[in-house]
Amino acid sequence: MHPALRSRFPRHWLDFVVRALARTGVTPNAISWAGFLVAVASGALAGSGLLVWAGAISLFGGALDMLDGALARQTGRSTVFGALLDSSLDRYDEAVLLIGVCYWSAVNSDNTLVLLCVLALVGSLMVSYVKARAEGLGLTCDVGMFARPERVVVMGLGLMVGLHVVAVALVAVIANITAMQRLLHVYRQTGGA
Repeated sequence: MHPALRSRFPRHWLDFVVRALARTGVTPNAISWAGFLVAVASGALAGSGLLVWAGAISLFGGALDMLDGALARQTGRSTVFGALLDSSLDRYDEAVLLIGVCYWSAVNSDNTLVLLCVLALVGSLMVSYVKARAEGLGLTCDVGMFARPERVVVMGLGLMVGLHVVAVALVAVIANITAMQRLLHVYRQTGGA
């Protein structure tokens, strides 16, 4: 989430839900897998042309994504594998929704939207990849205006209100700009070396 939004985000509801989940004994990894299943359902709905439902379900999946890490931290169950699982499933989550929209677009011979979906998918993956690779090299890379939470909200709301082309186009353009912002940030940290 963009740092300017993070400070305004109402965390009290998240803390309440996490405390309730902690009492049930559900594991953070179970929440991650549940989010993935929700994403698959969202992608299937999008592929079937049920875009409003796909958007609503994807927003629910995005909410689940906030819970797994928070639950892990609150219950002391953060693990290296759990972090990797969460990050990996997040990439799949984004991909299945965009693939669903892409499939629906192809069936309806909307080649422009197919291209936008491909660009959005590449941009979304590159935003995450550049950050992960930079951090793997020991650098910081928490910059950019369009991280995963923003992409989830734009796609979910866009699908729900019938602005799916606008939503996919925004993700296609701004996600790729964000990936470039992150590359530039790393370039500045390293002096290009």
